[in-house]
Amino acid sequence: MRKNLVAGNWKMNTSFQEAKKLASEVANMVKDEEISGVEVVICVPFPYLSVASKLSEGTGVKVGAQNCSQKASGAYTGEVSVTMLKSMEVPYVVIGHSERREYFSESNELLTEKIDIALANDLTPIFCCGESLETREAGDHFEFVCQQLTESLFHLTAEQLQKLVIAYEPIWAIGTGKTASAEQAQEMHAKLRSHLANQYGNEVAEEISILYGGSVKPNNAKEIFAGKDVDGGLVGGASLDSRGFVDIIKSF
Repeated sequence: MRKNLVAGNWKMNTSFQEAKKLASEVANMVKDEEISGVEVVICVPFPYLSVASKLSEGTGVKVGAQNCSQKASGAYTGEVSVTMLKSMEVPYVVIGHSERREYFSESNELLTEKIDIALANDLTPIFCCGESLETREAGDHFEFVCQQLTESLFHLTAEQLQKLVIAYEPIWAIGTGKTASAEQAQEMHAKLRSHLANQYGNEVAEEISILYGGSVKPNNAKEIFAGKDVDGGLVGGASLDSRGFVDIIKSF
């Protein structure tokens, strides 16, 4: 049975002091409120990884990085390798977030390299996919998002594929004034699972957790997570409020 998972993506936010407070609050709430049946991950900025890991010890909360290099090591100033993350026992890494694709021109081909090196070092990639408003309005959204999976993931074996998590980001509904409904989230997730099944078979596709990354909040999480093919969320801004983030987790 596939895993329910809620991951908070802090992006480039929080001071060091704020990060310590936020990580501690989330970890303690998850522990004190005895939350079970859902994996909780906080994807924090690189400088805070070791502190967040320490603060979450014994609580069940896992830590993830927001990106990684496709290179193992070398003269790549400013980059962070998966071997560094592995040495810090960081279990998760976000790959292909829409902001990385847009602002840093990360292609499907580059993301293939990142997926491969993350899996080779026993990290769990949270692979992001999604379409713009222009693509959605043109009616090409299903084809576009499925192509992202095809070009970055379909070289993997079934065994490798089952080690990653997919996160669907409806970019068209983030900061545009448009809203993605729970029905639209389920519709896309079902399409992605069907696309995986066509390549790897139903049994494999049913094992892949697919998260929703479109402005999940405490007041809409329960409805979104009720979707048959929605296995959790990749939460942005709402993950910066400890109470709100934990309430999202508790929506399961």
